[in-house]
Amino acid sequence: MTETGLTPWGLIVGSSSGFGAATSLALARAGLNIFGVHFDRRSNMPQVETVIGGIQQSGREVLFFNINAADPAKRAEALDRMQEHWGKKGGDNFIKVFLHSVAFGSLKAYLAASPEDELTQLQMDMTVDVMGNNLVYWVQDVFRRKMLGRGSRIYAMTSAGGHSVIPNYGPVSAAKAVLESHIRQLAYELMPHGITANAIQAGVTITPGSSKIPGIDKLAEFARMRNPGGRLTAPEDVASAIVALMDDRTHWITGNVIRVDGGEDIVT
Repeated sequence: MTETGLTPWGLIVGSSSGFGAATSLALARAGLNIFGVHFDRRSNMPQVETVIGGIQQSGREVLFFNINAADPAKRAEALDRMQEHWGKKGGDNFIKVFLHSVAFGSLKAYLAASPEDELTQLQMDMTVDVMGNNLVYWVQDVFRRKMLGRGSRIYAMTSAGGHSVIPNYGPVSAAKAVLESHIRQLAYELMPHGITANAIQAGVTITPGSSKIPGIDKLAEFARMRNPGGRLTAPEDVASAIVALMDDRTHWITGNVIRVDGGEDIVT
């Protein structure tokens, strides 16, 4: 319970691996119950069950939804079930932490020797919508449903690609830039309600999502060499930062891109 008497929950969109999984576990250990949204095939369900089991071992409630987070109907259905779960449990509940950590998009070059190898408009639209615009639609829905409250914290995962060129990362870079813009607008509109919104810029991290980036091994090697901390960022680094930032004393921190990278991005 919080000082306000409300039962706090975390809602993690992209909860089954990488930053989302680590944050789900860290928030549970910090006392939050967890709603998780993920999109996995049967072959990856053992990993999902491991995350769920870790949350349960922390003594917290957990409810995961294996859906396409970009499908409006599926989103509404999942939120209905979350609120129904709250109703069955009784008491007052609210989402203390909402994290958008979706890694699903195209990693194709804008220009290639063959048109078949170039990014298409459909691929660009899909990438920017799923990894950028989708944040807004989730926040709109949870806000309208009054699932957020004073002291709620909204976070979205960005990267250095939001302001830098990374080979074969163009569509995702565009999505990250869009995401950061949405965070600023949400911060502005939600501040009167006592709700903050910030983007978290992790350093280069090896996750199931980043492993799909062409040339990730070289990118990781370069990041490790220039990082003042002498290593790559781990998902747990980001999770620890989010746990610290959800403190009520951070109520005046909003609209930022917060680097969690050991100083990696300040080194040229």
